[in-house]
Amino acid sequence: MDRNNLKEQTVRLEEFYLKNKRMPSYSEMLKVFRFRSKNAVFKKVNQLVKLGLFAKDKTGRLIPAGVQRPVRLLGFIQAGFPSPAEEETVDLMSLDEYLISNPQATYLLKVSGDSMLDAGIHPGDLVLVQKDLTPKNGDIVVACVDKEWTLKYFEKLKGKVRLRAANKKYLPIEPKEELVIAGVVIANVRKYK
Repeated sequence: MDRNNLKEQTVRLEEFYLKNKRMPSYSEMLKVFRFRSKNAVFKKVNQLVKLGLFAKDKTGRLIPAGVQRPVRLLGFIQAGFPSPAEEETVDLMSLDEYLISNPQATYLLKVSGDSMLDAGIHPGDLVLVQKDLTPKNGDIVVACVDKEWTLKYFEKLKGKVRLRAANKKYLPIEPKEELVIAGVVIANVRKYK
């Protein structure tokens, strides 16, 4: 196995994914990998899956399994009073590795609405949700309350669960019939530019 060739092919696949926001079809992979036959593409895809660089969904389609490039971690910055700082590469860091402990149980949701503003979650933000966690008081959860989906603080008081907004405009929600917790928010992502 030629490691340089494998790295180059992986980079091309990542670039396609980042540009198109989807994985290429097997026909498109002919061009991405610069192959002439779909059989060669099939073998390459299986190799990449076996190495853990990509995965396949339930239908057999190729999906990202950590398609990202590590970013340099330059050090630390004082968020209080200014202090002298030097640029020094401390390490390489993958945001996936930093944020996600269980990729199979983790998904992203785009936020709409202003009910979580005081928690620092704004419309347009992305929340990273892990569905295999048991919510504790104070966790922010994705929940279906009486057939309506929402993002709120989880509170359990005297055996009763209620969901509380992080905005005084909204009253707490107590389920009348059904409450399904679909996951606990583990990170909030906001893009400034």
